[in-house]
Amino acid sequence: MATPTLEQIATAAQASGQRRGDADIAAVAALLAEPARARIVLALADGRALPASTLAAEAGIAPSTASSHLGRLLDGGLVQVLPQGRHRYYRLAGESVGELVEALARLAPPAPIRSLREGTRAQALRAGRTCYDHLAGHLGVALFAGMIERGWVSGGDGRHDLSGAVRDRLSAPGRDLDYRLTPAGRRALGSSLGLELADPGRGDGTLALRYCVDWTEQRHHLSGAVGRALAARLFELGWVRRLPRGRAVKLTDTGRRELGELLGLAG
Repeated sequence: MATPTLEQIATAAQASGQRRGDADIAAVAALLAEPARARIVLALADGRALPASTLAAEAGIAPSTASSHLGRLLDGGLVQVLPQGRHRYYRLAGESVGELVEALARLAPPAPIRSLREGTRAQALRAGRTCYDHLAGHLGVALFAGMIERGWVSGGDGRHDLSGAVRDRLSAPGRDLDYRLTPAGRRALGSSLGLELADPGRGDGTLALRYCVDWTEQRHHLSGAVGRALAARLFELGWVRRLPRGRAVKLTDTGRRELGELLGLAG
């Protein structure tokens, strides 16, 4: 019988009237303490669903070993499996797991760089990456800053307060600022990118936005439904593309030109 996930245990406890104890973070930590499992989770942190063979290559382990590790991650509730015909694809079990990965990335010491290839990959992650389903790194921060500068977004300046006087923390969803997409921003995203956004249903025409505090840039990047829709549209247009391995992304020549004109992005 499969080991119940943490969520299933909590649900069962609530249903039976049991009082919940403190969070058992050791159970989650144990899953990620094994380097191969940690590399698998990092490979899935861009929100995609990948086959076990690809995840084995990312983790540098044999396919049979990857299957064992994926079983542990499935039982622990960190990943989900999506059957597609005879194939099985794995992805993170929700945005909260992606946020956990980003938070751990902030706290963890940098992995030693032993080759030019590893150094190039680390630099690419800082330049642009996905934070689960939205854009992060220098690219994500620059996109959000451009939207603020053009009056498409109100409620803040995109900077993270490092004084310690706020609730916001690096690598975490932001809570301190009330960012909003202005009517001008909604029109601009529609006319320039063909981005269709839900009617905000507010008298002032603004749409509430979610944001994260970027752990490499220490500034804000756009997340939530609008961040997800924007990232998907930029991939669809071919203005941003994924690099072959991992969650690093980069602007294409077309994207650099178009976003340079639209939002003042320099690179």
